Amino acid sequence: MSEDLKNRLDKYLSNARPWFDKLRLNETDNPGIDGVGEHFFEMASSYYSDALHFYKNKEYVKSLAALEYAEGWLDAGCTLGLFNKIEK
Repeated sequence: MSEDLKNRLDKYLSNARPWFDKLRLNETDNPGIDGVGEHFFEMASSYYSDALHFYKNKEYVKSLAALEYAEGWLDAGCTLGLFNKIEK
């Protein structure tokens, strides 16, 4: 199982990197959400960094979990209109 999971993570992690490179914050006229986009991006980036850390330490299940959290923050930001739509 570990080798299969590692192979999947290789693919998932390499596919995730462009999301962060292409992501752009949308401007908003709502002062009530100032800084929210930056916070969402920071959370996603932190989880992605954690995923890489766990991967390097061969903690593949933790790496996958952290990557899923990163994707969740990015997807939520897109849904709320904080980011541009991410093309995979």
